[in-house]
Amino acid sequence: MSWTSDRAPMTRDSNDELPEAAANWAGAHASQMVTHAPYAVALGMRYLSSSPGRGSILLPWRADLAGTDGSSIVAPGAVTALIDHTCGLAIMAGFGMAANPATLDLRIDHLRPAAPHTDITCAAHCYRATKTIAFLRAEAWDASSDDPIATAQAAFILNRREG
Repeated sequence: MSWTSDRAPMTRDSNDELPEAAANWAGAHASQMVTHAPYAVALGMRYLSSSPGRGSILLPWRADLAGTDGSSIVAPGAVTALIDHTCGLAIMAGFGMAANPATLDLRIDHLRPAAPHTDITCAAHCYRATKTIAFLRAEAWDASSDDPIATAQAAFILNRREG
């Protein structure tokens, strides 16, 4: 099965169809990724959208998330948390609760600082998944997706639950 992407198709190594539980999860539970995960709640993340293998989350600017240098720019650690969580959303939107993902590798290129007092949006997509590992790409931006503040490559283990 292949899920389309504007960059590269997400392919699954197995011939299984998208699990029904994943389709149901994406519609009914996706927003809970930011309303129930304690660190997402603490950072104030807001669910934007999801579809199979994709997810988008907004991180609103807050003074307590800014770095200690007095610049009013969201700290890189908050951007890292946003990217990691958005990748998790993309996986869950593709595989549902059965995926039970955990971050194996997250490589982030911080391209530039965000503008001061600016919200940050992140979009992630899963471009390939094997039985045990999902591979993702993500971008985070402030004003325009054409000018990202960070890009990422990630690998997540899929601790799939049977049944």
